Amino acid sequence: MRIGLVIYGRLSTVSGGYLYDRMLVAHLVRHGHEVELISLPDGWGYGRSMRLNFDRSLQQRLENGPWDILLQDELCHPALFWLNRRLSRRPLVTVVHHLRSTEARPAWQNWLYRWVERPYLASVDGFIYNSQTTRQEVEKLVGKRPFVVAPPSGHRFPHHPQQGDILARAHQSGELRLLFVGNLIPRKGLHTLLKALTHLPASGWRLDVVGNTAVNPHYTRTIQQQIRAHGWQARVTLHGLLDDHHLADRYAHSHALVVPSTYEGFGIVYLEGMGFGLPAIATTAGAAGEIITHGQNGFLIPPEDARQLAHHLAAWLTDRSLLARMSLAAWHYFQMSPDWETTMSRTRLFLESLHTHYLENRHGG
Repeated sequence: MRIGLVIYGRLSTVSGGYLYDRMLVAHLVRHGHEVELISLPDGWGYGRSMRLNFDRSLQQRLENGPWDILLQDELCHPALFWLNRRLSRRPLVTVVHHLRSTEARPAWQNWLYRWVERPYLASVDGFIYNSQTTRQEVEKLVGKRPFVVAPPSGHRFPHHPQQGDILARAHQSGELRLLFVGNLIPRKGLHTLLKALTHLPASGWRLDVVGNTAVNPHYTRTIQQQIRAHGWQARVTLHGLLDDHHLADRYAHSHALVVPSTYEGFGIVYLEGMGFGLPAIATTAGAAGEIITHGQNGFLIPPEDARQLAHHLAAWLTDRSLLARMSLAAWHYFQMSPDWETTMSRTRLFLESLHTHYLENRHGG
């Protein structure tokens, strides 16, 4: 098959969604398919991106491209919600990481986002979902369509610790070493984690923060102000973006992963952390509950609930046996999870079946 993939910006962008797209492209190419990237301008903002629906050059490129299937990252929906309707029929498939209209914000704003997202979702022929939660949210808007649920994998690092290493780390005396991995944006909830840490003894913990600090400069400044206000410059380290080698080192030398997002369509980072024996703390909003079983391999808290978060952190700080049990549970969960080849195979077979069905219908088969 020849496949066109529409994304914003560069495929190398650091985020869980772009990682998923990169893994999908690599898998398709390995199995003999051609993939051409169609990159839309990044950084335009939501409203300006909507103008692309009336861009003749973009319409002609999408219309005249030599592709058997046009694959789109749902993130691009503001640029395509009207344009898709004007494209001649070939299978249009969208990769849905999570809906913008499900994020935590005032109801009227999400109503406006649904006003754009709904016609976009209605314009495509098939869906690639990263979680059952995402599937359910889409079906609330447009009903059931052909789909595949292909959850991301956490298997991208070549080396992981063994059970003995995890137990030894959990029982080490000293500070509870916490890790936050995510771009510094309000949705990821770093401010909630910092607020929770005010309820713990200052000498009992250390926090490493890995993620892009340039995505939302105002929020990053707010986080830096929080850190300075509590005198935590020596306790909280903002590493910025790290390559895989250095990120794996942070995973290996931490006790727990804490990313209390107000919404996650899946949360690859929780699964990656579990590969290193890190129990995770996430929220009940979104699909993190498909990975984390509360009280077994991590904890789920209500969004923005800093006190509940502090309660669970204090439990790990004072009870290293609990930490050890949950660390092993996280590691065992990871061992049972599919690798990227397995989960991307589901997506490839789905795309191949859509293409076959399209050809049969076009030729009256």
